[in-house]
Amino acid sequence: MDRCRWLGMLLIAGVWVPPVASEDWPQFRGINASGVSASKKSLPTEFSLEKNLLWSVKLGDGVGCPIVAGGKVFATGMTGEKTLSVFAFEAATGKKLWQKDFETGKLPRITPPNSHASSTPASDGKQVYVYFSTHGLIALDAVSGQEKWKRSLPSPSYLMDWGAASSPIVHDGTVYFNQDDDLSPVLFAVDAKCGAIKWTADRSDMLGGYAVPVICEANGQTDVVISGSGFLKGYDPATGAERWSSNSTLRTMMSSPVVRDGIIYLSSQSYGDEKRTLKFALLEWLDTNQDGKLAKAEIPKEFASRFDTSDKNGDGVIADGELDTAFQSAKNQAGGGNTIQAVRGGGRGDVTKTHVLWNIAHKSPSNIVSPLVVGEQLFVVKKGGLSSSFDAATGKTHWELNRIRNIGDYYASPVAGDGKIFVAGENGFIVVLEQGSKLNILATNDVGESCVATPAIADGRLFVRGRESLFCFGEE
Repeated sequence: MDRCRWLGMLLIAGVWVPPVASEDWPQFRGINASGVSASKKSLPTEFSLEKNLLWSVKLGDGVGCPIVAGGKVFATGMTGEKTLSVFAFEAATGKKLWQKDFETGKLPRITPPNSHASSTPASDGKQVYVYFSTHGLIALDAVSGQEKWKRSLPSPSYLMDWGAASSPIVHDGTVYFNQDDDLSPVLFAVDAKCGAIKWTADRSDMLGGYAVPVICEANGQTDVVISGSGFLKGYDPATGAERWSSNSTLRTMMSSPVVRDGIIYLSSQSYGDEKRTLKFALLEWLDTNQDGKLAKAEIPKEFASRFDTSDKNGDGVIADGELDTAFQSAKNQAGGGNTIQAVRGGGRGDVTKTHVLWNIAHKSPSNIVSPLVVGEQLFVVKKGGLSSSFDAATGKTHWELNRIRNIGDYYASPVAGDGKIFVAGENGFIVVLEQGSKLNILATNDVGESCVATPAIADGRLFVRGRESLFCFGEE
């Protein structure tokens, strides 16, 4: 019996069966950047180009993550030397629904393994919001791909030429985009319907970072929460006013926090230590003649004024003690190190002493990979395939620095669903772990392409963005 006749008979009988809603993974790491799928559908443990591959398509170079909204997969890629493309595919079949191309113009400097197609889109189901360094924010109709609006933003500048990689989120009719670069950090709130800027929040005391904003509901208030240099901050989503801050983070925050039940979890490893050894990173990246000093000619020209401020004795070079505070705000001299912590949301003012529930150091989390909080577990992984797991409520160690048998670099953040944790390595191998307090490796799967982007999960399907391709895996 065809579907139309079946529905008609149900209506005649006075029975209405609503259509089954598809699961969404509408931004970086899914709902509120949690990295956790709520679907009860089973996910494949073993998969490859020969097994449990439902479909695949070529996208072009990119490291932005795929997202899923309304049964569609949205992704980006560089389809030409100076062409960014945004794609929409049918999630179940991989059928291309539309492609929108944008000429990029002159491209900024980037450092591998970054790509110019680095930002993850976000969607509210009606529109898709895409960021690109030379265009700013772009809104496209989710059904047709038609451009609805474009909002130009200042191009970011990074002292060590990491390049743009920040991603937008959309919440309650507003697109939030945090641009923590090394020159003019700012948080933008943009009207999702028309692209008008609602407000901006100055973050000039920050250094470069890529933390995605998250939404925290606690103590009767909703906050836009961002992790950055030295501070975790909560903002009023209506006005951009800073409501609270916790002075408990590190100098450089690349990873994004996770919110669950009003508690914010974060982990990070930053250059140097509490004694201000930033100079080693600066000299490694910028000291081209290896004389142990920085001359103005050795830094990007847009940082000339910052150079002059950092050159405190005016001798034309940044050296010795000047290196440890170079290019940082005088109001924020955060040091390096590593931390894994839990902070209760919903505060006001300085909450460092009142809302930090636990804070453990020297556990070597990643400087790139965001933590995963699933069940009672907080899981982290870092370079070399070294994984650690902690009790999310107390910070008590389950295991520490145990290898998951895939040595290499890790840029993608872990995701979870169906009682499993999926950990993608840059070398193209995805390790599947059993969720829980004991390390149990279920499988190691080769997808045939480098994986820098974080996978997406929706309706029992795992969407993996390789360096050039998009793969959809599911139980056949």
